[in-house]
Amino acid sequence: MTDRTALGEFEHHVLLAVLRLGNEAFTAPIVEELESRTGRSVAPAAVYIALRRLEKRGLVASDLRTDDSAGSKRERRFVQVTEAAIRQLREARTDFHSLWDGLDALGEAQS
Repeated sequence: MTDRTALGEFEHHVLLAVLRLGNEAFTAPIVEELESRTGRSVAPAAVYIALRRLEKRGLVASDLRTDDSAGSKRERRFVQVTEAAIRQLREARTDFHSLWDGLDALGEAQS
């Protein structure tokens, strides 16, 4: 049975991008951060959907603010990671380290 509380890979990436962006996290910069860090093309709609899903789960909180950074005075939905998300990210990092433990030589042997 699937654990519905576990983070999917893309959700994990989105949360980490939001953390990196701090107070400037809304869809467009998140897309740019993901693309620059992963080297993959990211659809803004995918980020928007992931953010809504994460907010529903209590892993991000959002608020509408006026973004006047480019002089547009446009209202945008800014997001921030919650403490619950930080706990889940830490648990996921621990799990990955545990799974990789003892396999470090695997990557070196195949080089």
